[in-house]
Order: sequence, then C-alpha cells, then structure tokens
Amino acid sequence: MAGTRTGEFRQLISPFLQAKIAELEEAYGPDSRQVLALTRQYVTSPLETVVQDNARRRHYESEVSILFDGRPVVGVERLYRRTMLIEPTTVCAAHCRWCLRGQYPIRTMKEDDITHATRYIGSAELRDDVNEVLITGGDPLMSLPLLGLTLGELARNAPNVRIVRIGSRVPFQDPARINDAMLEMFGRYPDFRFELGCNVNHPLEFWPESIDSLKRLQDIGFRIYNQHPLLKGVNDDTETLTELYELLRWHGIEAHYLFHAIPMRGMAHHRTSLRRGLELVRRLTAGGVFSGRAKPHYAVLSDIGKIVIYDGVIRDHREEDNCLLLRSGFRLKERRAWNPSWQVPESLVIDNDGFMCTWYVDGTDDPIPADAA
Repeated sequence: MAGTRTGEFRQLISPFLQAKIAELEEAYGPDSRQVLALTRQYVTSPLETVVQDNARRRHYESEVSILFDGRPVVGVERLYRRTMLIEPTTVCAAHCRWCLRGQYPIRTMKEDDITHATRYIGSAELRDDVNEVLITGGDPLMSLPLLGLTLGELARNAPNVRIVRIGSRVPFQDPARINDAMLEMFGRYPDFRFELGCNVNHPLEFWPESIDSLKRLQDIGFRIYNQHPLLKGVNDDTETLTELYELLRWHGIEAHYLFHAIPMRGMAHHRTSLRRGLELVRRLTAGGVFSGRAKPHYAVLSDIGKIVIYDGVIRDHREEDNCLLLRSGFRLKERRAWNPSWQVPESLVIDNDGFMCTWYVDGTDDPIPADAA
C-alpha cells in the first residue's frame, strides 16, 4: 500500500520483481498467463482511467480524530475493540495496482508523532480494551529506523499491547530487506507476540528468495498469515486458488482472508462479482478439493469494516448502481464507543436488530479486454 501526491498512482516495480517478470517473459512469452499473473498486479493499465460514477479515492474512514495531552493523535486508526492500527510510513517497495491506499496522501510519521500515538494507545482510556497493534502503511519493513522506533515506543509506553502484527509485501517484493539487522531488532522485544500479515496472490510468487525470507522470520518466532484479494485474470479460478492455499499450508502460513477486490477509483477491471467469489469459495471449502486446514475466510472490506460473507449476509441488490446491501455483525453504539470520532458513511443502514448494514459496490464478471490485459 502506498500514497500519491497528485491523485495519479504512479507505477513502481522493485528491481526484484522486474527481474522475476523478465525471467517469466523469457520462459513463457510476454503475453503468457504466467507473466500476466504478475503484470496485472503491478503494471499500469489503461483501464485505470475508466472511472465509475460511484468510485472513490478513499474507501473507508477509520482514523482516530481525537486530542490527547492537548494535541491531535495522528497516524492511528481504529475500527475494532481490541486492535489499534498505526502507519509509520506509506512507502512501499512496489505499487500494487489494486491498492486500497493508492489514492491516499503520502505521509511519514515524525518521531514525536509516534511517541505521542503510542502513549495514547497505552493510556488509561484504552488500556483495558486494546491489546494488539497492527503496524501497516505503506510497508513497515521498508524503514528499519521507523519500525524500530515504533516498537521501542510501544514497549515503553503501551504495556497493554501484547500482540504486534505487521502488514508487509516485502517478502514478495524485496525479500533481501529481511536481513540480520532486522532480525536482531525484533529479538530485542521478546515480550511481544509478532505476527506478519503477508500478501501473496498467485502460486508463482513463491520464489526461493521469498520462501527463505519468510523462514528467517518464522525461525525467530513470527507467526505468518496471508490475506489477499481475489483479482480478475490473476487468481479467480479454482485451480490457482487451490495451488496457492496448498503452498501456504506447506510453508506454515495461515490462510486468513480472501478479500473481494475493493471498489476503488480505477479498479473496476480487477473486480469480479461478489457472487463469483462466493462460488469459488464454495468449491474450495465444500467440494473436497483440499484439506479444510487450508481454507480462508471470504470477506469484503466495506465502509463499516470487514464483513465475512456467510449465508444471509447479502440482504438486497440495487440494480441501478449494482450495489449489494450487506449485513455486518457490528452495532453503531459499539463502534462509537471504540472510536468516538468515527464518521457514519452515507451507505449505512441499521437493521431491525440494531446491526449495521452497508450498501457495497459490486464488481462484474465481464472479461478483461484483450488490448488492456
């Protein structure tokens, strides 16, 4: 995930990925499905200029807008009771074209902002509820000094935090960054349970360098899980997903969320219909294709937070703008208790049982035009 200054999300492909794409082009040809599995993730498409009327630059609002010790807390988000999110930097090794935060402003937290945010996380107001911090961005593994500062300030100022999750694609974009210095830094904090949320979308991304970088983290105690989007023309078929989840299991990586691709500006060509994803997940989870130990949760990241797609979650369909009404397990009063500054989105509907529902922009199953693939 990464930001943009101009509103246009520039192409950025790491040297590591450039080399891998070149190897695939030489082995299979430039228009092969193997090459497209990577280039559709990282290479700018002319279809990004096709913008739907209901497309947005920002998908949801969860930033904490609150004064603490007389000044605003910055770089912190909260949607759930136990977990706070902190974003030290929005820099990434490469720009995923389907990025949730691709249209967000570029930001790097200052040292005093990080100290202030961690003191807020450890304050009496939050101490009894919050026990987990997700460090994301951007990619936290892109800046060892910022990551080390964040961990040190959490250890000093927020003793209630026991679990530290880090969201990163570095193992699959620039794995050499996971080096001895980084491992030594993590070793300074034995009281944290460290988890790494990686993002691998296709079986061919399990390169030896990536596997080795993940193994180095596992060897010092990291638990690793994967959450990734369903991407049209990349992994929206049973065979690819089956191979992906079997590889995740073999390498000790938990299959966590399979996300329906988010309805962001210029992303329509990446998005299947929600029901297409649901059918794929049914085949995976109920068809005896592979072990139940490797099956993910199918979810959307909506205006009001993550909604796992179970039977009965889809309540209505609005054909005129292709929106689905989705029922969550959240109540408005709980959300406001966790984040008093949370802004109610226009899509919100409260059902008769007091649960929040939201109108969610669906995708389509139209094929990707050959000249834009």
